[in-house]
Amino acid sequence: MHEEAVTIPSAGLKLSGTVRVPDGIKSGEKRGAFLVLHGFGSNKNSGNVNGPSKILNDLGYVTLGFDMRGCGQSEGEFGRLICLEQVEDTSSALTFLQTHPAVHPERIAVIGSSFSGAVSVYTGGVDERVAAVISNGGWGDGERKFRGQHKSPQEWARFMKILSDGREHRAKSGKSLMVSRYEVVPIPMHLRTNVVLGSVQEVPAETAQSMFDFRADDVVGKIAPRPLLLIHASNDSVTPTEQSVELFKRAGQPAELHLFSDADHFLFADDNERVWGVMRDWLGKYFPAVH
Repeated sequence: MHEEAVTIPSAGLKLSGTVRVPDGIKSGEKRGAFLVLHGFGSNKNSGNVNGPSKILNDLGYVTLGFDMRGCGQSEGEFGRLICLEQVEDTSSALTFLQTHPAVHPERIAVIGSSFSGAVSVYTGGVDERVAAVISNGGWGDGERKFRGQHKSPQEWARFMKILSDGREHRAKSGKSLMVSRYEVVPIPMHLRTNVVLGSVQEVPAETAQSMFDFRADDVVGKIAPRPLLLIHASNDSVTPTEQSVELFKRAGQPAELHLFSDADHFLFADDNERVWGVMRDWLGKYFPAVH
């Protein structure tokens, strides 16, 4: 496999990426490809990028993993994670990958986990160039998701105070109120080892607000007739499982939803063979590397 470090232009910023081209591609041959998105404040070196990238490369796809703006080695205000800005970065990465000599420009799909699972669905709903979407542990309604993550009245009041304090702080100082990533998205201690080195640890309150306002539910139906695969842990301790269930209810066909009982939120990083088996079968039916 050949790896190439690349720079992707997006909204006047430079994003750091890695293109991986599998062996055996003939001169002039064009393959299906995937944009492999990292999760909440993570980067292109995470298990949720490397895991699916390896599977996809082994199956013959070209992949592009990249750092969203403000993450990893990309430009932008570090830690500023805004949902619609990540949608813009994903579309910019698609534009970039369309020019690669080994990629069929009309056969580029998107795959993401958690935060980027939602971004993947949303991008597929608003950008008709996306050929297929795979979302692992994503979400469709920010407010409903947060209510599931901050369950008690006290937890919900504390979270809503972050949003109001953030707006007030910005209005008074012109600067962002910074908060711990775990105050926005709680992750059980036993799963925090999945948060890769170099990940964002503090985010502006605007990040929480952008997630609260984000509704992939509203656009998921526009992905059809392009294929959609939704994957989720059946008892997800980070993103409520009902989020993918509700996305599936709103999706057009062809769409599939698979829930896994023997894993938690970081399904791709866990290198779960049952997950890979479902993904291989789905790809073979709906989006093979060679068309």
